[in-house]
Amino acid sequence: MTKLKIKQSPTLPEAVVMDALGHIIIILSDTPAGIGWPATDNEWPYADLLKQRWSQQKDKDDLTPLTTHLPNAAGSHVTLACVKPDISAFDLLTLARKLCGAQLGYNPSEVMLLLPGLDEILASRITEAVAAALLAGVFAMPSFKSKPPKPKRLATLHVYGVAGVNLERTFAEAEGNNLARYLTNLPPNELTPAMYRQRIAELAEQNGWNMHFFDNKALRRQKAGAFLAVAQGSADDDAGIVQLCYHPPKTTRTTAKIPAKQRLCLVGKGICYDTGGNNLKPAKNMFGMHEDMEGSAVALGTLLALTRLKVNFSVHCWLALAQNHIGPKAYKQNDVVTASNGVTIEVVHTDAEGRMVLADTLAMASAERPDLIIDYATLTGTCVYALGTSYSGAFTNRDELMFDIIRAGRDSGERVWPFPTDSDYDKELESDIADVKQCVLAGEADHILAARFLNRFVREEVPWLHIDLSAWNHKGGLAHIPTDISGFGVRFTLNLVLDRGVMDKHKKIEAS
Repeated sequence: MTKLKIKQSPTLPEAVVMDALGHIIIILSDTPAGIGWPATDNEWPYADLLKQRWSQQKDKDDLTPLTTHLPNAAGSHVTLACVKPDISAFDLLTLARKLCGAQLGYNPSEVMLLLPGLDEILASRITEAVAAALLAGVFAMPSFKSKPPKPKRLATLHVYGVAGVNLERTFAEAEGNNLARYLTNLPPNELTPAMYRQRIAELAEQNGWNMHFFDNKALRRQKAGAFLAVAQGSADDDAGIVQLCYHPPKTTRTTAKIPAKQRLCLVGKGICYDTGGNNLKPAKNMFGMHEDMEGSAVALGTLLALTRLKVNFSVHCWLALAQNHIGPKAYKQNDVVTASNGVTIEVVHTDAEGRMVLADTLAMASAERPDLIIDYATLTGTCVYALGTSYSGAFTNRDELMFDIIRAGRDSGERVWPFPTDSDYDKELESDIADVKQCVLAGEADHILAARFLNRFVREEVPWLHIDLSAWNHKGGLAHIPTDISGFGVRFTLNLVLDRGVMDKHKKIEAS
């Protein structure tokens, strides 16, 4: 866990305080009445100088900060921006990444955040965004260089202009996201299913999670033929499904008013390497396929964040861990396999392995009849074609959740957009020999067809949300995250479950 001390003060600093710090972030409010510069320089140090330099900056906009140095002994490095009070969460987090990145390049031990003249709501939002960006920016990603990078020194963020901002959830979300990004970034020879399971076991012991592993032998007893079809191509017998269980402590602290008996299920695709199987990927498309397990890492990171917050409902996390290899035993086109819920599947393309391992995992998770299932998967290229890599796709079997899904994405800064899941799409998946085709070769609307395929393995009475992680890797970083690997999904899920209260809301709708 990254340790960062946050010191908050409602008053603005004197010149001696600013002169003592070499790294300062300043954010002003930009209202229709104008930018919130002070009437006199006495309100906060160097205001007149910075106002002059801001006015000289060309091509200004909300997301283009001013970078300058103060004429003091420390030569304080300043990044300054002006924001509109209604700035979106995504734009605010993006701005925070730029402001913090300009400071973190110097590897400081302390950073000041100065918020002069802002109302409490906007100041609190900015403080949270900057803290989130710093926690992401200082986190050490895996490195196997012979000369390791210098460790980040940042230890303290000094906030002036607001006090009492609760950042407990920001720290929990950051820890979950950092875990997801770290695991996803590990090379494939450092994160085989067996190695992954060992890391998960260590986390389970540290966090008091109950852990159960369904190995191939156990999955054969479950008749999980869809998962086993993918796993059989690997020479190593290390694939399987991990179930982790968090149970709330007697005394819980959470912002969500959710009955203690409720249960959330998180499901993640954990393909530790994807060759495409017998339908082998070309080199360009196979490079980076060790990251095809990011869905499982996001599910695991979300579980960790909810555990840190000591939520008052149970969370079960199901991780489908396997590799999609080629070999004499690998599954192939036209094979027919039977999933654990009895649905027979005609294999059409061996590179559509993600929906195969998820099929049995979802069937097993939904058999427990949880109050909500959310699955995360780097599943389809068509979702990337549809949305790019700035949004992720959302699919649900409950239309009444659509508004909350969109809203949670906007409010969290991890934006999602829902796609249709109408039953007439099933016609494309009709098979002459089995209950359903795994996919179609044409690839048109494959993200929707994949969701319709997965829907067959979720019990009708169980609310379900499928996140196709098209934003799993965004060049240059996304929102407050500075790395290409985004770890997208932790903030979104916490907003959806804790702020939007979708589990409790669905129960009320069902009862009405």
